[in-house]
Amino acid sequence: MTHAIPATMQAAVLTRFGAPLDITDIETPSLRPGQVLVRIAASGVNPLDTKIQAGNAAHAQTRLPAILGMDMAGVVESVAPGETRFSPGDEVFGMSGGIGGVPGSLAQFAAFDADLLAHKPRTVSMREAAALPLIFITAWEGLVDRARVQPGQKVLIHGGAGGVGHVAVQIAVALGAEVYATGSADQKTVIESLGATAIDYRAQEVEQYVQQYTGGEGFDVIYDTVGGATLDASFAAARRYLGHVVSCLGWGVHKLAPLSFRAASYSGVFTLLPLLTGQERARHGRIMAEAARMVDAGQLRVLTDTHHFTLEQVNQAHALVSEAQARGKVVIDIAR
Repeated sequence: MTHAIPATMQAAVLTRFGAPLDITDIETPSLRPGQVLVRIAASGVNPLDTKIQAGNAAHAQTRLPAILGMDMAGVVESVAPGETRFSPGDEVFGMSGGIGGVPGSLAQFAAFDADLLAHKPRTVSMREAAALPLIFITAWEGLVDRARVQPGQKVLIHGGAGGVGHVAVQIAVALGAEVYATGSADQKTVIESLGATAIDYRAQEVEQYVQQYTGGEGFDVIYDTVGGATLDASFAAARRYLGHVVSCLGWGVHKLAPLSFRAASYSGVFTLLPLLTGQERARHGRIMAEAARMVDAGQLRVLTDTHHFTLEQVNQAHALVSEAQARGKVVIDIAR
């Protein structure tokens, strides 16, 4: 059900890097061709959001003043002329703004490119839907678009209880792979509940778990969601000849010799590219439709933090994430 659209709205605006977000009344956006106006119900918080706020994410190309918030779920209020994919009253979700000068979801309303959106899963709340977009797209692009995981392959997810990691585990399981995931000892129960064999990275060296689970041959696909030394470990754990390492954090300086000596391959994932360039945005919408399908089929669940924050409490929500105190994805409730 849609409501009257007010002329102004509340938004959390970043006016200076390193400063708190300010709750401000601004003009409700108007629509451009190909857009839909969404009344935001919930906004998911990613570590990147807090890095942008702190001024530590030049790759996000943020231009001030900025409305942050990449992930959202909400209700379509109006659509631009000629837009037929969505109608007023539709519940939608997506990774639809918050970087590169595109206003994000920390506002009561936002005008989003319809290409970036999909219909929200029917079987979960707005909060759960808003927790999914960035982490699902990142996991899907790595496992499906880059590595093309096949049934029966041995897949290793580094950081299997993390945001991207716990979703990647579930995608790989749904694809029919034999899934392993690294984590700490206290994450074993979570990892196993998602369908993977847990590997305590503190208790076993790379060579040990490669020998134990692959007979020394290496894993068919490895998804590194941690970066740094973990990506180096991935190069050493790839299967000879056919192994494929994917990373969403391959930003450091790494020696490729361990990977080359195994005749394996590497791919990088940079989920922000469609928002930054305007290209391939419809692919993100299609990936979100896959997320909805998996959720409604019972193949995917998202781990959310139990804290509840309103838009006025956005800075407390960001602090919880930046201080690594969250247990699952933090979500801000926007709609009253």
